[in-house]
Amino acid sequence: MDPAMTKMIASGLIGLVVGLGIGLAIPRGGSKKGAAKKPQPKKDRGGEIRKTHPAPADGSVEIYVGNLSYDMTEPQLLAEFVKFGTVASARIITNRFNGKSKGFGFVIMPDRGEAEKAINALSEKEIMGRPMKVNEARNLDKQVLNKD
Repeated sequence: MDPAMTKMIASGLIGLVVGLGIGLAIPRGGSKKGAAKKPQPKKDRGGEIRKTHPAPADGSVEIYVGNLSYDMTEPQLLAEFVKFGTVASARIITNRFNGKSKGFGFVIMPDRGEAEKAINALSEKEIMGRPMKVNEARNLDKQVLNKD
């Protein structure tokens, strides 16, 4: 077949495909060079992703509470810790899109002695059918992450 004829047939088929609205896997737009990159989360030496957050400035103790029932509410979490002393705040972390619990939260207690009593008493205690994981939250700073 003549090369000119082949070219005409190919362009006619492409025109037919486009006219029918059938999409081809033809990349559009330019290259992605120069596109803005999203900031990547920090990784420690083991490759584990770590997020940093500041420790409470007033000397209070931030307590991590994990393995919570997805049905637990913040008032219920607060009620468990109030038994051991003053609680500044209790919050359950939720999915930002659907608002459902992620199964963990944080409690802030101003007194270290009361916080340690709560941690010891509630760690592995079964609440709503699940044994809670309770320990002092690890507040990491950049110096800890960038050790040589």
